[in-house]
Amino acid sequence: MYTFDHDLFLALNFDGGKFMDTAMTVVSGTAMWIPLYLFIFAVIWRRYGWKDCLAFVACLALAMGLADMFCGIFKHSGLLKHVWESFPPRPRPMFEPAIRGMVHVVSYAHGPYGTVSAHAATVAALAVISTLTIRRQWFTWLMVVVTLLVCYSRIYLACHYPMDLLLGLVVGIVSGGAMYLLYKKLAEVLKKFS
Repeated sequence: MYTFDHDLFLALNFDGGKFMDTAMTVVSGTAMWIPLYLFIFAVIWRRYGWKDCLAFVACLALAMGLADMFCGIFKHSGLLKHVWESFPPRPRPMFEPAIRGMVHVVSYAHGPYGTVSAHAATVAALAVISTLTIRRQWFTWLMVVVTLLVCYSRIYLACHYPMDLLLGLVVGIVSGGAMYLLYKKLAEVLKKFS
């Protein structure tokens, strides 16, 4: 079992009190980000029209769904171990006996394994496809901050080690990039029917 990122995890995971526990739980959830999704859809609709927006929504759903699915496969099948022998599925930090007394845990309502992080993958997929579509520097920085915040919340909540998040980011970047290419093709097809 690899432990090279345990020290970094322990340096970032701490007891921030009730406010921080609640804030990180909200950041890690879905409801807080609904306004961001609506904002992204509104910008794309306004800039490119409703047909492009529908194509974008479909490709975004595919990107995030594929990212989540691949993470689930890695987490539960041990597939990553076959790809790279040094990375078998490992327990989430909250379940790791070697560091149990040193970890701040907010809730145990999670599956046993954390490699690869689906939260990191889905937020990275969102960030990649939306920044490539909107192409504004301020929006790119916003999505970088959102991605880092979501990833940090997973460390704070003792759900993932840094390596779990890094692997999730790679999955999300690939998924988001691939679905952006599909979105561009769909947008070209839709223009022919305008």
